[in-house]
Amino acid sequence: VDLKRVYKASTKDLAASELDILADKWNDKYPIVIKSWRNNWERLSQYFKFPDDIRRIIYTTNTIEAVHRQFRKLTKTKGAFPNQDSLLKLLYMGIQNASKKWTMPIHNWSLTISQLAIFFEGRLDKELKL
Repeated sequence: VDLKRVYKASTKDLAASELDILADKWNDKYPIVIKSWRNNWERLSQYFKFPDDIRRIIYTTNTIEAVHRQFRKLTKTKGAFPNQDSLLKLLYMGIQNASKKWTMPIHNWSLTISQLAIFFEGRLDKELKL
């Protein structure tokens, strides 16, 4: 909850204030984590230059974590693969299975894709058929 306040803050300055509050509360227990956040703040806070809808996509990792879980589940029981293609085929089938569960629509998708097209001018033209 405390860390969520940092990355869900509306501005970089508010996030920095929330990071201070987080550090006051958790630094004694997790000094290395707090130090890492402080040392890497400029890189970690880059996403505050984007609108809220884009930031929501950037810090949402549930789908990525689900794919990694699926890959681990598929590969942990195998001792070895006869060749690289057999591994790739297994991972491909794992993605196919995992993607059946991806039914949640992205919040405000039409607004978000418009904002992405503005921020990354020209890079989405082909996909958006512009």
